[in-house]
Amino acid sequence: MNRPNKLRLTVATAAIVLLGAGIVFWRHHSETSPEATAAPSVVTYRTAVQRPVSDSQDYTGRLEAVDVVDVRSRVPGTMLTVHFKDGQHVHQGDLLFTIDPAPYQAQVQQAQANLAAVEQRQALADLEQVRGRKLIDANAIARREFDTLDNAAREAAALLKGARAALATAQLQLDYSQVRAPISGRISRAEITAGNVVVAGGDSLPLTRIVSDEKLYASFNVDEASYIHLIAPSLRAGLQPTIKVGLADDDAFPYPASIDSVDNQMDTRSGTVRIRARLDEVSPEMLPGLQARVRLQGGTSYSAVVVDDAMVGTDQDRKYVLIVNAQNKVEQRSVELGPLQGTQRVLLSGVAAGSKVIVDGAYHAPPGSTVTAVAEAAPASANAVAGVR
Repeated sequence: MNRPNKLRLTVATAAIVLLGAGIVFWRHHSETSPEATAAPSVVTYRTAVQRPVSDSQDYTGRLEAVDVVDVRSRVPGTMLTVHFKDGQHVHQGDLLFTIDPAPYQAQVQQAQANLAAVEQRQALADLEQVRGRKLIDANAIARREFDTLDNAAREAAALLKGARAALATAQLQLDYSQVRAPISGRISRAEITAGNVVVAGGDSLPLTRIVSDEKLYASFNVDEASYIHLIAPSLRAGLQPTIKVGLADDDAFPYPASIDSVDNQMDTRSGTVRIRARLDEVSPEMLPGLQARVRLQGGTSYSAVVVDDAMVGTDQDRKYVLIVNAQNKVEQRSVELGPLQGTQRVLLSGVAAGSKVIVDGAYHAPPGSTVTAVAEAAPASANAVAGVR
C-alpha cells in the first residue's frame, strides 16, 4: 500500500472512532440530563365526599288530568251557536253552546199562564173558605158544605205548588239551552256544530271535552320490591317520598310532585301497585296522556360516598374510577355502583371518602404513572354563593 492511501485510511478510522464516541456521549447525556427527563403529567381531581343519601328508582308513567268532563246537553234541540275556539282555555261558567231556546221559552210562558190561573183559583178558594168558616160559626150552613169549601182551598194550595214547580222546571229547561263550562281548563273541539240536532242524556254524543290544565297527575306502577324498600319506610315514618317528574325529552326531572294516592292493593298479575303523584306546577306543553319520567326517592337514609357520575368509567362489565394515591400515582379502582342522585353517583364500595378522584387529564396518565395532582377549582357561582353566606 502506498503512503497516500495509508494516510487516508488512518484519517477515516479516526473519524469513525470519534463519531462512535460522540454517539455514546450523547446517549449518556440524554439519559442522565434532568432537562431530557419528561415532567409528570398534570391531572385535575375532585375529592370524593361522604354524605347522607337515600335510594331512588326511575319509572315510566303517563300524565293525567285532575278533572276530565265530557260536556253533554241536558235538553234536546237544534244547535244555534258554538261560542269557543278549539283548544282554548275556558273558565267555569263560560258559555260554550246555545241550543235553540224558542221551544223552552214557550214552555216557560205556558207555565207562567198556568201559575197565574192557579193563583186566581187559590185566591177564590181561600175567600170561600173564610166565608164558610164565618157561616159555620153562625150555624148558617151545614158542616158538610164547609168541609167542601175547606177541601177546595187545600186543593187550590196544592195546585199552586205544582204550578210553581212546573214553572221552575220550564225555566230550568230554558237555562239548559245555554251549555256552560262545568270546570275550568282546556277545551277540545266542538263535536257538534251549528245547525245539527242535539240529543240529550248520558248516552248522547258529547258536545266537547274539558280537561283541567292547572294541575296534573303522573300515574306510574311501582314493583313490590321498590314499594317495600322506598315507599313503605317513608309512610311508616310519616314522611313523603321525594318525587320528581320530567317529560320524555327532558334531561333532568324539573317538576316536583307529591304522592296523591297509593292503590289499595297490589296487582298480583303484574306484581305492581298503582301510584298517582300530583304536580301543582305544570308548563303549557304538558298535556294529559304524555309519557312521564318519574324519579322516586325514599326509604331509610344512609351515609355513602358520592362522586360525579361522569367520573365513572367502564371496562367491559366492570365499573371503575381513577384516583391519585398517596404516592401520586394513578390507580384504577373497581367500584360497586349505587343509585344516581341527580348528577352524583353513589359508590357502595371501592373508594373511600377523601380520595382524589381524577376529573381531567386521565387520557395522558395511564394507571401506574406518576402525576402532579391539582385540585379542581370551585365554580365562580359557588364561590359567590359561599361569599354571600
